[in-house]
Amino acid sequence: MNSNFANTLQVFKDHVAIKFQLYNSLFTSLPFHRIEKTGIFLSLLLENCTEGYKRNLSPQQIVESFFERHTSYPNEQERTDLLFRFIHYVERQVVLFDALEDAAFKDVVDVNGPGTLKHLTSEIIENSSEEELAEKLKEFSVKLVLTAHPTQFYPGSVLGIINDLSQALKHNETSTVNTYLQQLAKTPFFNKEKPTPFDEAMSLLWFLENIFFDAAGRMITDLKSQFPESISAQNPVIEMGFWPGGDRDGNPNVTTDTTLKVADALKKTIIKCYYRDVRRMKRRLTFKGVDTILADLETQLYNNIFVPNYQSELSKAKILEALEKVREITIFQHNGLFVSLVENLINKVQIFGMHFASLDIRQDSSEHCALLEKMAQEESILPANYASLTNDEKIDILTKVSSVADSTKYEEGVMRDTLDSIAAIKTIQQNNGPEGCSRYIISQCNSALNVMEVYGLFLLSNWKPEEMAVDIVPLFETVDDLNNASAIMSALYENEVYKKHLLRRSQTQVIMLGFSDGTKDGGYLMANFSIYKAKKELTGISKKYGIEVVFFDGRGGPPARGGGKSHKFYASMGKEIANKEIQLTIQGQTISTSFGNVDAARFNMEQLIHAGISNQLFPTRETTFNDGEEQVMEELATESLKAYVDLKNHPEFMNYLSNVSPLKFYGETNIGSRPSKRGSSSKLTIKDLRAIPFVGSWSQLKQNLTGYYGVGTAMQVLDKKGKLNEVKALYKNSLFFKTLIDNCEMSMKKCFFPLTAYLLKHPKYGEMWNRIYLEYELTEKYLFKISGKSELMADYPVEALSIQMREKIVLPLLTIQQYAMAKIREMDDKEEHDTRKQVYQKLVMRCSFGIINAGRNSA
Repeated sequence: MNSNFANTLQVFKDHVAIKFQLYNSLFTSLPFHRIEKTGIFLSLLLENCTEGYKRNLSPQQIVESFFERHTSYPNEQERTDLLFRFIHYVERQVVLFDALEDAAFKDVVDVNGPGTLKHLTSEIIENSSEEELAEKLKEFSVKLVLTAHPTQFYPGSVLGIINDLSQALKHNETSTVNTYLQQLAKTPFFNKEKPTPFDEAMSLLWFLENIFFDAAGRMITDLKSQFPESISAQNPVIEMGFWPGGDRDGNPNVTTDTTLKVADALKKTIIKCYYRDVRRMKRRLTFKGVDTILADLETQLYNNIFVPNYQSELSKAKILEALEKVREITIFQHNGLFVSLVENLINKVQIFGMHFASLDIRQDSSEHCALLEKMAQEESILPANYASLTNDEKIDILTKVSSVADSTKYEEGVMRDTLDSIAAIKTIQQNNGPEGCSRYIISQCNSALNVMEVYGLFLLSNWKPEEMAVDIVPLFETVDDLNNASAIMSALYENEVYKKHLLRRSQTQVIMLGFSDGTKDGGYLMANFSIYKAKKELTGISKKYGIEVVFFDGRGGPPARGGGKSHKFYASMGKEIANKEIQLTIQGQTISTSFGNVDAARFNMEQLIHAGISNQLFPTRETTFNDGEEQVMEELATESLKAYVDLKNHPEFMNYLSNVSPLKFYGETNIGSRPSKRGSSSKLTIKDLRAIPFVGSWSQLKQNLTGYYGVGTAMQVLDKKGKLNEVKALYKNSLFFKTLIDNCEMSMKKCFFPLTAYLLKHPKYGEMWNRIYLEYELTEKYLFKISGKSELMADYPVEALSIQMREKIVLPLLTIQQYAMAKIREMDDKEEHDTRKQVYQKLVMRCSFGIINAGRNSA
């Protein structure tokens, strides 16, 4: 380990590991019923777990031996009551650990090091690249799109405590820490009812208001101070997007009323932010000529927030006009005193406008198809035989429709809402500005017709082609859809009507690529390689037709869903991949873990900006892969796909996941408004299953196969062909492949097979467990061979220690969850249906919170 790693590791131990032990002792002194005894018992259970797994005991044996050796509880209810108290206790230990890591962020992370704006500044100056930077920043931006995907297991009240607790820990305010721990002990960690889509939107608005508003403003202010000529008002570099309230794919709870309410909340919240900043500025900018302008602006902002039904002409342009006057007077008449406050707010207004974040609308292609076929039956605006026409005939009809559909002719539900939501976009654009809502995303897009169906629905909703200030965004997710994406886009680019639409959209096409369903469909390596190939092909096709393509990546939290070290993927892209903008989703848990405080949010945004700019200005190589490397990657992806599909096709695959993992209990966690599966069928199939519960369930099993399965087999196949040295060279020379492997190691570091080793001899599930474990061992063996390392995540010792500590904290929860699952299986085998089963089901569900929260990017 080099000296920098050693120093950083020591800082982490001092600021996080040691402090955790110290503050953890405060839990036992909290003035709550039996809490001291719970803490003592928990430490005994942890010891039982550690020793028990070394002796190959099952979770059931470990828990039962704990009760026999350390307690005198004779009946089942007393025992399960204690297990629930353990869950309550461990959940709060995880919060303490989260808060300590957040508090130590600036001590542990080099916020001025590689990948930051300070590092970029030094690179620009050193290479005299100011002109190239200015040219790049004419169009380049990073867009973070916050989504309400159900991976956030902390309720809003707990997130608030974490934020406050981390501040108290940062300043070593022990008394305040103790008070917050008391509050934590009394605060519920789960919702008794599912949140509504509007509730989800309000939760994420907290991050926009309290984190992104300040972090983005400061960052752009600093960038402008270094390169004042490089950033224009027309391109603020950072943009925010928003899905809660707009994403109705598979979520019937999202309605047009919700969409309009969320858009209104976004506008009111950004005005409130501006109002607060103006009030703060007034305390400093008390000068003649400035004070009256600020007082008038404050009044306008106040009236927009607090006066009911107040209608005003307040706009982004008018706010900027007032602030520019203030700036000019301050500079020329008052020696520029406190002008930085004005410039900071100007930058915020240029970023956030009157919309705060752009609200995206998303729906599944099958819903559009069903609606149009229903229209053909119900109204005369489409031919009665529409459903039987060819795709080309349908496209021809949809581009020429001149009638307007009547949404009231359809029953309340998805069909009516689809029409109403398209009409609502116009309302949002009028109220929040054109940026307020300007994209319609099509899930499960597998043909050019799917895009033109949406175009036709806009015409049928009374949009004129020349007024259609909306990007129609196809989302390609499965391996087949990714492979067909270029052909689909070629067909669209050649369509005369769609050509004109793109001309009105500045010859720019946004294409969304989904990592989650791609991994579920094709496994880890093939999903990532398919997306790379699709980007390369789509970039080439778009250039051929004179179209600027922008890729929007649907990334989740864990590596299996496109998470992990995302900025390194963008840094690894060669010039054959379009790099006009970086757009990606930030989902649930990742929002609070990577953007949960201003320092972390700024750091992670800077990493993405640096990746996009340095990738073009200072490329280490022209292409992501050379021809030989791409061939090796193709072989690896193909072999890994074979292994993954073979496992997925095993007759016990879904039974194993359903009965050994907590998959069936995801819907009961009440963490999101969206159902955990598509469709209404009671039968659970991998096609209908959402990627989040699929990946999250493997995570809670501590098998994480979605992040590595097939990698070891693929490398072994190439090794037998005498190509292992080529794989080693790929690892050494390709940042893309190196990042894939780094993320793979992260998934594997979070595995713990002793937890489920008891299944090895299970008559039904033994073969499945053994196959997964052997692949894990094979993958680890080959990762060590190609990297030359002897432990997983050797290049990231701080993160490795963090994972190790977190896994130790939740080991009792993992054990309790598997113990409860075993009890449920016993009752199912005996066909017992008493109230005890409900208790064990609740134990399984409640353990999920602490396990997922400890993982930070597990779902």
